[in-house]
Amino acid sequence: MTRWDGLFADLEAQAVAIEAAERAGEVEERIRIESGAVRLVDRLRSAVGGRIRVRCQAGTSVDGTVRRSGSDWLLLDEGTGREALVSLRTVVEVAGLGRSAAVPGSETVVESRLTFRIALRGLVRDRSTVQVRLTDGRTVAGTLDRVGADFVELAEHPAGELRRAVEVRDLLLLPIQAVVLVRRQL
Repeated sequence: MTRWDGLFADLEAQAVAIEAAERAGEVEERIRIESGAVRLVDRLRSAVGGRIRVRCQAGTSVDGTVRRSGSDWLLLDEGTGREALVSLRTVVEVAGLGRSAAVPGSETVVESRLTFRIALRGLVRDRSTVQVRLTDGRTVAGTLDRVGADFVELAEHPAGELRRAVEVRDLLLLPIQAVVLVRRQL
């Protein structure tokens, strides 16, 4: 190899190294940009079937297997025949998630429209006795009667009892923004 060949080989090696470094920088930048688009709901959608722990406002913690998630809610199977419908607006910490995430915006149109309010309407149709945890730390029990634009009505009665007129203590109007989670027995 001549002196010129060595010089050009060295220059080519430097160019290849610079190009590789630029590509690595571009890849890292793309990863940062894509990571910035991932929402909490995308992380939770990828966790369906996995066990997580969620800490919410009012010191409420829920451990369970992720069954479903919507645009602003999460359904956890707590085991022992109990489910918790959690408002994502009240979540302050999630533990137990892996590193994966669903592709942002990849939810179906139906999934994107299934809001916490609509999930509450499903519980109204179900007529199950529920326990509602509120942002002030209280828990109230009864049957959800109706969901409005920004509230839910709860016929308050003893937990585990069916909704009968003689059992209903009061009709509570609960702003949806005050609802941390709703638990029901299966």
